[in-house]
Amino acid sequence: MRLVGDNVEVGVYPTKEALAIADGQGLDLVEISPKADPPVCKVMDYKKFLYEQKKREKVLKAKASKVVVKEIRFGPQTDDHDYEFKKKHAEKFLQEGAKLKAFVFFKGRSIVFKEQGQILLLRLAQDLEDLGKVEQMPKLEGKRMTMFISPKKSK
Repeated sequence: MRLVGDNVEVGVYPTKEALAIADGQGLDLVEISPKADPPVCKVMDYKKFLYEQKKREKVLKAKASKVVVKEIRFGPQTDDHDYEFKKKHAEKFLQEGAKLKAFVFFKGRSIVFKEQGQILLLRLAQDLEDLGKVEQMPKLEGKRMTMFISPKKSK
């Protein structure tokens, strides 16, 4: 087998000799490329290698961005003052970089006001046009009409 690694003379060795070299250094013999001719093995501390690999993955995971979804709930007959109040919250959420899920909840017979709910959500989308873009237009699912707005990327 071909032997590589730190403090090892690179070359082709018989298996027993390669194991003896690794054992002499107190390290492990790890097969890197079994399909090569001859197979390639490396002399290394395998536990340390696994530890560093886990550490690298942890750092990459920490750097990955997490998507936060904030919700705002309206009724079909939401008053102007309440609308403005909730719109301010929506602006704050989008500026923080969170996705916004705005929905109108229809209780009881208020489902007959579907158009009012849709108008309300479209008005919100228009008011937040400069901060975010509509990801999903208002869609009725059961007693809820839902719309998603994602923040615009700041340049």
